[in-house]
Amino acid sequence: MNQSTTRRLLGYALVYKYRIIAALLILCCAVGAELAGPFITKTIIDKHLSIKENDLPAVLRLLGLYLGLLVTAGVCNFTQSYLLQITALRIIKNMRMDLMRHIGRIPLRYFDNTPIGQVVSRIANDTEAVRDLFMSFMATFVVSAVQLTGIFTALFILDARLALFALLLPPLFAVIMYIHLKYSKIFITIMRARLSDMNAMINESIVVMPIIQAFRREKITLDEFEVLNEDRYVNQVKQFRVFSLSSRNIVGTIGSLVTAGVVWYFGGRSLETGIEFGVFYAFIDYLGRVFLPIIGIFDQLTNAQRAFVSAEKVFAIMDLEGSEVDDASGEGRPEGVVKFDGVTFAYKEGENVLKNISFEARKGETVALVGHTGSGKSSIMNLLLGFYEPQHGAITIDGRDIRGLSKQALRKHMGIVLQDPFLFAGDIKFNVSLYNKDITLERVKSALRDVGAASFVEQLPGGYDEPVVERGNTLSSGQRQLISFARALAFDPSILILDEATASIDSETEGLIQQALKVVSEGRTTLVIAHRLSTIREADQILVLHRGEIVERGNHRELMTLQGRYFKMYQLQTGEGHAAAAPGSGGAVTASAGPMV
Repeated sequence: MNQSTTRRLLGYALVYKYRIIAALLILCCAVGAELAGPFITKTIIDKHLSIKENDLPAVLRLLGLYLGLLVTAGVCNFTQSYLLQITALRIIKNMRMDLMRHIGRIPLRYFDNTPIGQVVSRIANDTEAVRDLFMSFMATFVVSAVQLTGIFTALFILDARLALFALLLPPLFAVIMYIHLKYSKIFITIMRARLSDMNAMINESIVVMPIIQAFRREKITLDEFEVLNEDRYVNQVKQFRVFSLSSRNIVGTIGSLVTAGVVWYFGGRSLETGIEFGVFYAFIDYLGRVFLPIIGIFDQLTNAQRAFVSAEKVFAIMDLEGSEVDDASGEGRPEGVVKFDGVTFAYKEGENVLKNISFEARKGETVALVGHTGSGKSSIMNLLLGFYEPQHGAITIDGRDIRGLSKQALRKHMGIVLQDPFLFAGDIKFNVSLYNKDITLERVKSALRDVGAASFVEQLPGGYDEPVVERGNTLSSGQRQLISFARALAFDPSILILDEATASIDSETEGLIQQALKVVSEGRTTLVIAHRLSTIREADQILVLHRGEIVERGNHRELMTLQGRYFKMYQLQTGEGHAAAAPGSGGAVTASAGPMV
């Protein structure tokens, strides 16, 4: 068992130490009340129900005491159970919040290589398994310890020699538990891993269900899931087998043998000397109770192991390096002068995707990045947003190195629109404002009007309050894109980033967006990644990337006159005849394309 995991779990529990101590003290009272029962019964049998002495009032008093103790035990058990369950829920609530808080600090590099379903499994399934540790195992372990202490005390009072013999039982069961834990953990670890893999696959399958159905991969997907499901089933059967052999089965067998030995022992003594029947009854009663706590611990061992395995996975995420989420309210609005100076970057060491990138985008300028897939365009945006850090070189905003800024301060005055717009579950106005208290409903409506989205929003049944399902799947791709544009504009950024923002919309919608951006980008620094070269012909600067390097730079007219890589790309998109006319005029564009700012 990992000592670090145990220490950290204990740290969460100590926050509520007084609650836990109170619950465990109440639990001890309940156990004490329960254990007094056999002594009261022994006293009734040996002292008040004998032939020579039959004291009915005393018997009734003792029976009343017995009933009172049973009621006390019941009340105490309810109280301690309620306290422990509430405390366990509070502990897990804190753990989940800490985990969610840390996930927001983890660099995106982690999520690039980790299935979303596995992260969901850590937050939902694994923390729930840890809850059982505090709610069930802790109570069972304390109850068992108190019960065994009380039982062996009573056994020594009744018969010291036989009690000494009974002391051999706990070490024997400890050995059995050790073997149980050793082999059971192997199967439980595999089971938790398979559950995580299954969650990841389910999440992926739901997200890409249209692709699965379109390419008729239902059977293959089901077969892949069956492999994971079967592996989890096989290991769970093995774990159950270990549990069955080493828990109630072996404890019950040993208990029966020991009980038979005690009966034989007392039977032999009864032939030599007289023995009180009450003593015999109490000894058998207490001896029978020895095995109940042991069985209780065995029953909870699986939950405890599952909890520790899950806790290790949860803490593994919490141990990932992350940056603090700082308050950026005091940060002033930047001018928006962006400069890359000799930036080199690699996602994997030794495989540079950007090589010595240098350029400057001044306030109010539009800089466009073009190039084939894999040339490094999106990597430049990822670095500017602080999702990754370059290995060499510097990125500055208004002359200030962004590595000296918190991520929140860096992104506070940036707006971004992606090729695949993401809408959250909520309503239209929420997806524009994202609950930012500075963005009023009027500002939301104004932003939607500016991007040409107000017309279709106002026609929806709920208007601005129209519910949006996860990812906005009930809206068209163009409508989702317009809302994401409105979101970026409502936040009034100093730096506007458009990552293939017009790649998935029709020409009519593109025209609306181009017209809106012409007004909105005034006074802002705009960086554009574009595949449609006709949309960036009025950009102040166009950077042509190839294999991570800037191979050409200039405005549209300059690059067309150069007749290099940009010229060839433009020629392929617009047609040879148009391209031939372009160098002189720069005006060979599709009729539907509006100006780009």
